[in-house]
Order: sequence, then C-alpha cells, then structure tokens
Amino acid sequence: MQYATLNTGAKMPLEGFGVFQIPDAAECERVVYDAIKTGYRLLDTAAAYMNEEALGKAVRRAIADGLVTREDLFITTKVWVQDEKNEETAYEAVKTSLSKLGLPYVDLVLLHQALGDYFAAYRGITRAYKEGLTKAVGVSNFYPFVLANFCENVEVIPAVNQVELHPFFAQEDAIALMKQYGIVPQAWGPLAEGKHGIFTDPVLTEIGKKYGKSAAQVVLRWNVQRGVSILPKSTHVERMAQNIDIWDFELTEDEMKTIGEKDLGHSEIINHFDPQLVKMLCGMKIHE
Repeated sequence: MQYATLNTGAKMPLEGFGVFQIPDAAECERVVYDAIKTGYRLLDTAAAYMNEEALGKAVRRAIADGLVTREDLFITTKVWVQDEKNEETAYEAVKTSLSKLGLPYVDLVLLHQALGDYFAAYRGITRAYKEGLTKAVGVSNFYPFVLANFCENVEVIPAVNQVELHPFFAQEDAIALMKQYGIVPQAWGPLAEGKHGIFTDPVLTEIGKKYGKSAAQVVLRWNVQRGVSILPKSTHVERMAQNIDIWDFELTEDEMKTIGEKDLGHSEIINHFDPQLVKMLCGMKIHE
C-alpha cells in the first residue's frame, strides 16, 4: 500500500473501501469485516449511506478479534446536506456520526455536497476537528470553481476533496487545482460504477494483459499513479482482493496517456449542474 500525506501531516492509504449503496446492516458489517481481513485500512462511509452503525460494529469486531488496532485504520464519514444548514447542525452531525459508529473519533469528516450553507457547515466540522473529534476535515463533490472560492475564504484548507474520477471523467484540471492547494484528490466511483463497458474495454484489457492484470486493476492503478486516492466497492471477497492487488506493477507514461484519452469531459453518473437534482438533494432527509 502507498499513502498520501494530508495537510495535517497524517498518512492516508491511497486505496480504501467504500460502502455506498450497502444499506443492509448485516451485509455491510460482513463486507467491512471482510475488507479489513483482506487488507483494507481506509474505510469510507457517510451519514446518508445509512450504514455507519454497521461499519462501526465491523470495526469493533475486527479490533476485538485482533485483526487491527484503531490506529491502523483510517475512517471517513460525511455530513449530509440536511445538516449543512449552519455551524451548529454540522457540528452536531459529527457527534451523531461518532455515536452511530461507536468511536471516539474519525480520521476524516467531509461535507458531502457543495449545497446548503456549506461555509457555515464547514466551520462546524472545523470546530469538531479542533476538539479532536476528527483528525482532518474536507469536502466532497466540490467542482474547481467552487473549490477555489472556498479555499480562498476558509480558515482550514480541506485535506481531501472526494469527487468522481475515472478514465471516462478524468478531471485533470480539478486534480491540478487540488494539488495547488495541497488537497488530496479522492475518487468515488473509480470504476465508473461499471458504466462504459469498463470491465471489458479492449484498450484497458490489452494493457492489462501485459501485466497479468484485469481492466479494472489497470483503471485503479491509473488513478493512483495520478496521486488519486481510490475507493472501490465490492461485496465479494474475491473482487475485494483483486481490487487491492494493484501495487506490484506500474503503467508507462504512454499507457497513462492512452487511458486518459478516454475522458468524455463530463459525468454520465450524476449531473450536479441540474437544478432538479439540487432541489432533490436539498430536500433529502436522513433523519427527523
């Protein structure tokens, strides 16, 4: 495993395990435990995923079973739009997440969307950071024009910006801007959620043959070589093991360029510029 150094000085694994769309508590607990057993040390959840309790149970079980210590793990959660109303709601949301996780602290808290009063909400998670409830703070789904304005006007520069990053939406300019501010780019959906025939793409498959790797492994490797932290998700142990088996080969500059040429310049998973989506996200309640 390789690591990114956050602006706090902390080390974050470049590859982690995400639990988006695993709402079933028993299944989530099982897959997180399996992921830890497989070697994952970065675990990513969110209040809106509705599975913080399950992830916390898996973590505590893995610690009790002697697989890891708490210090071995890097755990991320996110504050949802509903709680990005003001400083106090965001601060309380962090405490709620910790209670659900059953942990005294997390390693990273992100604002989930650039919606609501995200400046005030960020002050709330910054307060949690200063109190030691989280080791770092950051943002998610902040596009470059939003991120630049944000960084020019906050007290604590985000440690991480978690956005959609894969060969079909490469966001090179966004990554360049993050690096200017010392922010680590982190990819949600690094396998494009299976779209674009990514697992059977002939170019990716051909590159993979050279290294004895799958198209998926090539794509994951491509992102980490760009300095991007990745969060692949799978509920199958075999796929988990395959996804983490990307540290014994290196793509050439030409291969990196060839893969990058697949960029469409836009997302085909979510359109954050759609007013109807914005209204829907702002109205989405995850608690009373």
